[in-house]
Amino acid sequence: MTNHIGLFSVSIADPTRRAVIERLVDGPASVSELSEPHAMALPSFLKHLGRLERAGLVRTIKSGRPRMVHIDPTPLGLAEGWLARQRRLWEGCTDRLALLAEALERGTPRPPDPQGLPP
Repeated sequence: MTNHIGLFSVSIADPTRRAVIERLVDGPASVSELSEPHAMALPSFLKHLGRLERAGLVRTIKSGRPRMVHIDPTPLGLAEGWLARQRRLWEGCTDRLALLAEALERGTPRPPDPQGLPP
């Protein structure tokens, strides 16, 4: 799973790739439609698209002449789950830090245990 998060993070780090993902939220688009707003040669744009495909964020399907690009929500869901777990972890850390700060203000040597266990 961590590898998926790494691929996801690297893939969306680039503004061109983020713009492609944002566009595909509205529905599938052809490669030429996706490349149009970007000031780069098609081969350069295709490298960005390839990076998104390798990360599993998009898939391309040849539909007649044009290649249609579709978003794949699976990696987005994995990233969302990972971020939610990180948020819970850090919220717990900040809660404990707040308890420590309160204990230090009161002059108590240790903050009370959040689970109510004696020190």
